Amino acid sequence: MKKITMMAMMLILCIGLVACGNNKETMASPTKEPVKETTKPTSEDTTQEESEDVAVATEAPQEETDKVVTDKTQIVGMANEILSNMTLEEKIGQLFIVNFEQLDTRKGDTYDFTKVTATMREALKKYKVGGVIFFSRNMVTPKQTTKFIHKLQGFSSVPMFISVDEEGGDVARIANNEKMNTTKFPTMEQVGQISDEDYAFNMGQTIGKEIKALGFNLDFAPVADVRTNELNTEIGNRSFGDDSKLVSKLVSQVVIGLQSENVVATLKHFPGQGSTTGDSHKGAVDVDSDINELRKVSFVPFKSGIKAGADVIMVSHLSISNVTGSTKPASMTELVMKDILRTELSFEGLIITDAMNMKSVTNYYTPGEAAVNAISAGADMVLMPENFMAAYNAVYDAVSNGKIDEKTIDEKVQRILELKIKRGIILSDTSLSSTSEEN
Repeated sequence: MKKITMMAMMLILCIGLVACGNNKETMASPTKEPVKETTKPTSEDTTQEESEDVAVATEAPQEETDKVVTDKTQIVGMANEILSNMTLEEKIGQLFIVNFEQLDTRKGDTYDFTKVTATMREALKKYKVGGVIFFSRNMVTPKQTTKFIHKLQGFSSVPMFISVDEEGGDVARIANNEKMNTTKFPTMEQVGQISDEDYAFNMGQTIGKEIKALGFNLDFAPVADVRTNELNTEIGNRSFGDDSKLVSKLVSQVVIGLQSENVVATLKHFPGQGSTTGDSHKGAVDVDSDINELRKVSFVPFKSGIKAGADVIMVSHLSISNVTGSTKPASMTELVMKDILRTELSFEGLIITDAMNMKSVTNYYTPGEAAVNAISAGADMVLMPENFMAAYNAVYDAVSNGKIDEKTIDEKVQRILELKIKRGIILSDTSLSSTSEEN
């Protein structure tokens, strides 16, 4: 009976994949061990560089596991030691994850940076950002990507979050480039139709293993939104479905799978935007649900993901005016981040905003206002401000003039450092800490 059920589910997935159009690549089928997605070239048409690229994508680097700190008390102590050695400028830099256009502004808004420039290097030295985010335009081959990441980390005195949106389906910056030689997965909607927790775990684990081999350590996935509105296009097939219990089960397994490979998982987009019709990339969006509706549906997968140990939650820019009495974005609302996420849902990990260059923010706030509002309201990190230097300076000024207490900054940086240590981004022999083996 179990075999017949599995065959039926596989058939559903195949039908869905065919409906998506003719694809050169074969997507991973719902088995417990997803297969590699790409057809490797034969010896006759393989160049040396292509062979190296395949090797990079399939063989994870040797991890210095003996230098990864796992004891909670040691992690806290080590992070505190590093924090005590940091200047205010260094601490503020840790609060930002930026795209490369904000580190080298000479080329415009969407320049195809594929290597570290001299300007980028100077910006990393000056601002010491907490992390960077890659897009498809920044990755050509596995070899180029790995070299790019290695250089970036080499020029950063504090090891960075190297992040990417690798959800699977349509939003897969790496897998949707066939030259990257990683496994391509169906949409989350199709995975939800299969409703296989083992498959969700293996999907998360496979993505984690493959992107870790390239040098990534933070994935902005999985999507925990429950798509209850069929007209919703911003989330669309990125959601596992309209059943909060089903979404919860699959989200939890993806989190566990990703983090089993020591890759940071991110639940997004809190407080849940699967019921909306608007698109926060294009303008303001308000959800008219009351708090009881949110608790019954939208919050459920986030609660499950928190229980599964998710390291990060991304807060969206939609507003929940029936709850907060304001149309201010959730990413700038204390009630959402401090009262609901921290207190009601007991989330102790990192809170990061959605990208701050979206129209729902830039139409109403300057980069400085948006960053200061988000940090003041409870966000630990700000993602992709429209103008990083302006946002950085505004936060610095807010601390200098007492609008933001430096102790608040310290609390956020402590969380950031603890997560970097926990995931082996900062190792025990770091020179950042006076208690390291080298000192």
